[in-house]
Parts: sequence; C-alpha cells; structure tokens
Amino acid sequence: MTRETVFSLRPLPPFRLDLTAWALRRRPENLIDRWDGAVYRRVVVLNDDPLEVSVSKSAKHADTWVVTMEGARGDPSEKKVIREAVANALGMRADLGDFYRLAEREEKLGRLAGRFRGMKPPQFYSVFEGLINGIACQQISLSLGIQLLNRLAKSFGLAVRKGKTVGYAFPRPQELAGLKPENLRELGFNYQKARAMIEISRAIAEGLLDLESLQKASDEEALRRLMELRGVGPWTAEYTLLRGMGRWHIFPVDDQGARNGLMRWLHLRKPLDATHARRLLKRWKPYGGLIYFHMLMNGLDEAGYLTGR
Repeated sequence: MTRETVFSLRPLPPFRLDLTAWALRRRPENLIDRWDGAVYRRVVVLNDDPLEVSVSKSAKHADTWVVTMEGARGDPSEKKVIREAVANALGMRADLGDFYRLAEREEKLGRLAGRFRGMKPPQFYSVFEGLINGIACQQISLSLGIQLLNRLAKSFGLAVRKGKTVGYAFPRPQELAGLKPENLRELGFNYQKARAMIEISRAIAEGLLDLESLQKASDEEALRRLMELRGVGPWTAEYTLLRGMGRWHIFPVDDQGARNGLMRWLHLRKPLDATHARRLLKRWKPYGGLIYFHMLMNGLDEAGYLTGR
C-alpha cells in the first residue's frame, strides 16, 4: 500500500493554481511539471527516494490548497522540506500587491495583469534545475527545449509509476555527472550543451561547485559567477536568476521570444533589441520578471493553451 502524507498550504491571495502551473510548465507536453486542469503534479526526490507530490484545491476552504505526498515516510522533516519546495515553486508567498497597484495606474498593463490575476511567479525546484533548463533552451524554440528536457528526465531522472502513468523527476547532478557528451547527443543536445551540462553536474557532484549558495549572492555576483561556467552567457545567467532563484525583478532581455511578445503587446512597429527592451522595462521597475511571466502567459493564451482553464 502506498504511503501518503497530506497537509495544506494557504498562499497569499490572489492565487490561481492553473495559471501558476502553466507559467511553470510552459508547454502542455512537459512531463516534469504536470497539470490536468485540476491537479498539479511533480516527482520530487527526497533522500534518494522519488515522491509523487500533488497540489489541488481544498473542498472545504476556498483559500486553502491540499498537498499530497505519495511514497513519503511521513516524518515531520520530509513534510517541512516539501512544504518549502512547493510554496517556492508555486510562488505562494509572493506579495504582488504593489505590482497590482502599479497596474491599476496604467491602462494597458492593468488589462494584462487583470487577465492573469492570481498567477504567481513560479520558481524551479533548484538553481541547478534552472541553469540546466536555461542551457537546454538556448537558441532554440521553447517547444524543442521542453522536448529535450523531457528526454533528459525520461533517460536519467528517477521515476514514479502509478498504473499506466509515469512521473519523472528532474535529473540531479549525480545522475548526469558520470555521463559522456555522446549520451546527451543521442537525446538531441548539441556537443557544446552536453559538455557544459556534464561539466557543471560533475563539479557539483565532486563538491567543487555550490550553485545553491548563489541564492545569497547579489544579482551582479550571481551573474558573474554563473557566466564563469562553460556554456553560460548573459541570457542563461539572467534566466537562472529569474526562474531558478525566484528573482522576479529580472527580465532576461536576450530572450528573443519574450522581446517579441513585448513588442506585440506594445504594438511596436520596429523589432525590439535588448538595449531598447531595457529602456522600456525601467517604467515597470522592479517588476521586470513579472512582465516576463505575463508575456509568457499572453503567448500561451494566444496559442490556445489556456482555453478552458
């Protein structure tokens, strides 16, 4: 019989699990962060054991969300770790009051923020996951990047099987450290990305690199140290700060897709370069990352992914 631990979380309002889950998963084919229209699911590895974690709305309390851990031993330390991980990943503690007040003063931003009100800024479950996501998605479409990450998880992540359904955890450094570039090239990664991902994983596994310690560093220091790593440029570093560290004041201006979304939203006639994007974003400082997530949601909505949300 599967062991199960249940507890509840109360996010700072307003909170929409559907919108936040979409901001985290980005594409419907994402096998790591899953959403079926009612329940968000994710496999999390705790003490080398993969656990199926699900989040759904409480049937009794409108402002409460129920977290279920399947496969956990049920001791308090496990629950504390998962509670923290889920709350961070789904941005449950993010207070967006000042952002919404800013949006109320700008008609265009107000309409956008109103459409996606309750979406919290999501965060990957580790800085490592954010960095590997960034490397995987460099200079390719997001859809292709998600496919590559799916293959990575299916090949090297721990799995939880429930009947015909399989959930895959994001691979940990120790699961990638012993690979050769050829192993990742077989999944579709180019040699440069494969080498960078393996070198970073190996350095972490050998105790030579501590990415999680960058959480305590300033933006400038974290960006500098990330860009010292092989295969990490300005876009990947900024993306890691936003999505891997939850620094939602950062808009990765070298993200062509996000810039294109900004250009369409503002009805600009000329292509938007990184320098121009930085100038535009100053008007919404310090909410650049929230603008980035709203551009993502706007694109998902235009593509029809949010229909029936």
